[in-house]
Amino acid sequence: MPLICPFPGLRPHPGKAAEVAAPPYDVLDSNEARDRAKGKPWSFLHISKPEIDLAPGTDPYSPEVYAKGKENFGRMLAEGVLKQDGAHCYYLYRLIMGDHRQTGLVAAASVADYDTNRIRKHEFTRPDKEDDRVRQVDALNAQTGPVFLTYRHNAVIDELAAKVTAAAPEVDIVADTGVRHSLWVVQDAAQLDLITRTFDAMDCLYIADGHHRSAAASRVAAARKAGNPGHTGEEAYNYFLSVIFPDNQMQILDYNRVLKDLHGNSPEQLLVKLHDAFTVEKAAGQCKPGKAGEFGMYLGGQWYRLTVKPELIPQDPVKRLDVSLLQDNLIGPILGIADQRRDKRIDFVGGIRGLKELERRVDSGEMAVAFALFATSMAQLMAVADAGEVMPPKSTWFEPKLADGLVSHLL
Repeated sequence: MPLICPFPGLRPHPGKAAEVAAPPYDVLDSNEARDRAKGKPWSFLHISKPEIDLAPGTDPYSPEVYAKGKENFGRMLAEGVLKQDGAHCYYLYRLIMGDHRQTGLVAAASVADYDTNRIRKHEFTRPDKEDDRVRQVDALNAQTGPVFLTYRHNAVIDELAAKVTAAAPEVDIVADTGVRHSLWVVQDAAQLDLITRTFDAMDCLYIADGHHRSAAASRVAAARKAGNPGHTGEEAYNYFLSVIFPDNQMQILDYNRVLKDLHGNSPEQLLVKLHDAFTVEKAAGQCKPGKAGEFGMYLGGQWYRLTVKPELIPQDPVKRLDVSLLQDNLIGPILGIADQRRDKRIDFVGGIRGLKELERRVDSGEMAVAFALFATSMAQLMAVADAGEVMPPKSTWFEPKLADGLVSHLL
C-alpha cells in the first residue's frame, strides 16, 4: 500500500465551484455558518454544518443533523452540482492570500501509514470531536474535509507542480475572504506514477491540521475492515482525503492568548513578578514579537516587551516552544492556569486578527491582559512530531485555510 494514491475525486460541476466552496467546518460556529450560507443553496456549509438547515439551537451533534447532512449531500449529487471524476487523479491546489502563495497536492493518504505514525501527529484529539467526524463520514459515506499535511520539500515534486500549473486551472475562484483557490487535475499516467513513487520514497508526512479528521478516518477504516470478509486493502476506506503542502511554502501565524483576570495580582504586582523569568520593557506602541523567546503583553492600555531569560530555555522540543515558555514561566505559576485546554479564564486569538483584536478584548473590560507570541515554525512542529511528542494546545494557526467542497473522497 503506497503512502498516497490518486483517486476519483468528487468535485463541483464546472461553473458551480464558487457557489459550492465554503470555509472549513471548524472555523465557523453554527450562527456564523447560517449567515454565510444565506441565499446560497449549494454552499458546502449545508453538508459540513447541516444544523444551519434545522431550527436555531439544534444540537450540532444530534442524529438529525447527520441525517440532514446526508439528505443535502444526496440532493447535490442528484442535481449534478457535485460529480465524481471517471478516473483516478491527483489534483494540484494553489492558495493565494495577499503576497503569500502555496501549492499542494490533493491525494488519498494511507490510513495504515497514519496508524504506524509514518504520517506523524503532534496533537491530542478529543473523543467527542472524533465521534462527530466518524458519524459525519459514515452518514455521507464520504470524506469531505481534507486533512492538511506537509512534507519536506522535494525538487521532483516542485518541478512537476511548476509544469502542471503553467496551464490554466480547471477551477479558479476568489472566496469572500479574498483568498484565491485554484485547482488543476493531474491525469497523465506517467505523472501519476512519478508522484506516487516520489512520495512513497519519503520517510514520513506530518499532520499540520486535521488530527480529528485523520483519527476518524482510522476508526472508520478499522470498523469497515472488521465488517468486510472480503477486505483487500484496496478499498477507498483505507485512505483519507488530504492536501499535502511542502514545508517551505507553509505559513504559520501567531496564536495569541487573552486572560480574564490576573489571578489576584494587581497590574503592579504582576509586573514585579515577571522579572524573575523575563526582562521587561515598556513599548512605544504595539509590540509584535520579532523572534523566538520574545512576547508582547498588553496590560492597562500599555504594551510591554517580555524576553525570557536564556537560561530558562530548555532543549526539549516541546518545552522550548514559545507557547510552553509562556505557560511554564508566566501563565501557570503567576496567573494560575494549569490546563489551557479546560480553563475558562483563557481564550485564544489567531494571528490573522492582528494585535488590534488583543487591544479590543482588553480595552472592553472582557479580558484583563493579552499576550502576543512569535509564531511556531515548521521546523519546530516537525521536531516535536519526530520526537513522538505532543504540542501544547493552540500552538499553530495556519493561513490561508483550505476550502471545503472543491474535492471530496467517496468511500
